[in-house]
Amino acid sequence: MVSQSLVLTVMALLINYSYCFDYDSYSFHSTRYYDRYLDDAFVTDSFSSAIATWYGEPEGAGSLGGACGFGSDVVNPPYNALVTAGGSSLFQSGSECGACYQVKCTGHPSCSGLPITVTITDSCPGCDGNVHFDMSGKAFGQLAKLGQAAALRSAGKINVQYQRTPCHYNQVGLIFKIDQGSNPNYLAFAIENINGDGDVGSVELLPLGWSSWLPMQRSWGLTWKAQLPNGTKGPFSVRVTTIESRSSVVARSVIPYNWAPGQSYNSGVNF
Repeated sequence: MVSQSLVLTVMALLINYSYCFDYDSYSFHSTRYYDRYLDDAFVTDSFSSAIATWYGEPEGAGSLGGACGFGSDVVNPPYNALVTAGGSSLFQSGSECGACYQVKCTGHPSCSGLPITVTITDSCPGCDGNVHFDMSGKAFGQLAKLGQAAALRSAGKINVQYQRTPCHYNQVGLIFKIDQGSNPNYLAFAIENINGDGDVGSVELLPLGWSSWLPMQRSWGLTWKAQLPNGTKGPFSVRVTTIESRSSVVARSVIPYNWAPGQSYNSGVNF
């Protein structure tokens, strides 16, 4: 027979658990969460006002080209089409490609009020307003309450709140995607999956047998280029430095001696 003291102990534990669990703050919209979303520890109260629109297919990635050099990779993990073009103040002539922002909307009946994380992967030359996000159809729909994405998209243009936030691509190394125009005397590549700041301020190349780093130049977006002196061979190490925090990481011998245009190489390291 169960003793009275044991029953009272179990009841006390259940009561304490119910007080510890905050039902009001927990969201059951599981479709809203991806590996690259930030948890509550990264949410602050420093949101500012902006404008948001969307382009492309309703559930698409906006543009599969884009002005940052991601190409069709925006559809695949870790981006999952949760991307945005930025007006001039966000795009910054390509220097802010890769930067991540939390965006939320509260001024429309279909807005969920929950922040989502998007990556700058394109420019929007015709965007108006001081800060303008031209989001993919999929990302714009993620701002809505469950089942109301179409209703929010029908608004076309909405007021949103935004803040810069660290990029988090779980268990993914920096990717170096070799430009199709590369050859033995010219090397260019786009850099993807950048954790932390997301942006890139400088890139340096260390060819096989060299003791000093060769500075690269920004070609466009997140694509960087360098002229290679005759006889320069791989493998190449690459040092990447961000703009926001001036953090650096070195990808040792990431581009092999037999590199080829159109190929992508995973460094296995990240910020």
